[in-house]
Amino acid sequence: MLFQSAILAASAAVSVAALPTVLAAPETFGLITIHSGSAVQNSGVQAARSSLLVNAKSQNASCDAETNTATFVIKDQELLLYAASATPQTIFVDRSGMGQGQVGYVTGAEPLGKNFETKGWAQNSTTGLVFDGHSLVACPGSIDGAWSLWLSGVTANPAGNQNCTGVKLQVVPTSQPIGCLYTQ
Repeated sequence: MLFQSAILAASAAVSVAALPTVLAAPETFGLITIHSGSAVQNSGVQAARSSLLVNAKSQNASCDAETNTATFVIKDQELLLYAASATPQTIFVDRSGMGQGQVGYVTGAEPLGKNFETKGWAQNSTTGLVFDGHSLVACPGSIDGAWSLWLSGVTANPAGNQNCTGVKLQVVPTSQPIGCLYTQ
């Protein structure tokens, strides 16, 4: 009986150790997409036209300094685009049939869409930045040839996009964040 209890305890410990650990996100950070051998490997995440993008030629954002990547912060499980003095911009996910995993952002008092979710962002030790435990996919050919980011697991071809690839969003802490107001 004692032997069985020891086996069960050891088994439970191994199971718990295998679970991903939720990490405290740094105060401000950038995001890099990771998918070895893909066109988006080690690409900085950008914000433009109310979407999160990768490999866009320009964000066309109004920033405190020159940059072509977005800076983020997590507060109360909400992912925000960092701005030292500008109107806050909040990242949302729409997992409904209409949204199909859309990831975008709204500005200030702009109302959220009916199915928009903003809480659930966390940094995971295994899969990087996730929303409600789900990673993201990058889909080619959106705005100016950039890749758009969508929540994984909602649909195989979000908004009809083809050849999407799963990515890990690697959090990269920044000690000198650049605040921006990103385009709508």
